[in-house]
Amino acid sequence: QTVIFIGRSGAGKGVQSAHLQEYMKEKYPDTPTLYIETGAYFRNFVKGDGFTWERAREVNKVGGRQPDFLACAMWTEVLIAQLTGKEHVVLDGTPRSILEAEVLTTALDFYGFEKRIIIHLDVSRAWSEERLRSRGRADDSNMEKISKRLDWFDADVVPALEFFEKSPKFDLVSVSGEHPIEEVHS
Repeated sequence: QTVIFIGRSGAGKGVQSAHLQEYMKEKYPDTPTLYIETGAYFRNFVKGDGFTWERAREVNKVGGRQPDFLACAMWTEVLIAQLTGKEHVVLDGTPRSILEAEVLTTALDFYGFEKRIIIHLDVSRAWSEERLRSRGRADDSNMEKISKRLDWFDADVVPALEFFEKSPKFDLVSVSGEHPIEEVHS
């Protein structure tokens, strides 16, 4: 199975991904899960040295969205290096645009993943802002940067969700993320 978590920053994608992985481990003990969290890869990526890394840090400093080619490179590299074809795949926080959604679709086609579920953790902008301010991560310390991330969700990710909703290759499930963690998981 391929399960893709999409939601505003702070919606709980990482938490719900972890719960799903535990569930899958119990239900399918002989089938491993490959977990790919693009945000974590970007947070590590910007620590590198060189021209590309400097440019990526500049994007981060202003709270911008990293370009699609870098996001695709992140998860593509993981698929190429780690996928054996015998595991479930859980993606967290990708795709972030229609272009990335289209590229991801070609990758899933290539690898023969037929069961593709998009879980949209739907939270309001105000709920997301409050959650981000309260979690204390360095990239959540500036309200202007938070606002930019939430703006690009509306501008770029929402159209990707609409792409998935129209595609017969994906099942889109929208779940309110503004409930207790266990309730959302259920």
